[in-house]
Amino acid sequence: MEFTLLWAALLAVGALWMMLRLERRLGLLPDDRSDWFDTLLGAAVSGLVAGRIAAMLLTGTNPLTHPADIILIRGGVDTGFASIGALVFLVWATRRSLPAALDLVSPAVLAGLAGWHGGCVFRGTCLGTRSEFPWAFAEPGSALTRHPTEIYSAFLFVAAAFGALFLLRRITRPGVVAAGALATAGTIRLVTEPIRPSLGSGPIWWYTTGILAGIVLTAAAFLRQTPNRRPET
Repeated sequence: MEFTLLWAALLAVGALWMMLRLERRLGLLPDDRSDWFDTLLGAAVSGLVAGRIAAMLLTGTNPLTHPADIILIRGGVDTGFASIGALVFLVWATRRSLPAALDLVSPAVLAGLAGWHGGCVFRGTCLGTRSEFPWAFAEPGSALTRHPTEIYSAFLFVAAAFGALFLLRRITRPGVVAAGALATAGTIRLVTEPIRPSLGSGPIWWYTTGILAGIVLTAAAFLRQTPNRRPET
């Protein structure tokens, strides 16, 4: 892994850790479980591996015959399969307390995504399509000003993280916060996709699927005939 990606990953992990600490200080995380950070870190690593293997397969590289290429993250990571891999691990790790556990980690997950997008300052990948806005800027040696697209995304994910934290303190219906976080993450990626530099249309269907899944799961959580309280974790 190149160092620029490492710094971005560390920023994401740091943001995730700080949000977990804030949740604990607010009394939102139960004291009988101290491995929340380890669980989320495991989900992140699982998603990274899943996304990297998917990217290799989609480009015609067999991970069984080229296992060393799996660690070459800069070679590409499929974000859709990375998200699925991370979510599958998270669901498996918290299977005994679903969906309450997913609600509890939602603010931290969104904060981690904010950190990852903000890590563009290390990777030199903050800029998107051309823009004439006053806050647009150009790469060194270029006169073409462009949207700081990844900075937009970082701020939106920060707002989403604190929004999820706000809802977590007020909505006790299990699953609502997690489903809303899923829909919000998909929306943020979808609305910023048009100003991202891309040769194609981008993985729009991934984001659309996430939004629809979040909406359906939110409705299901409200319609579920269970007491309006969060179960013990």
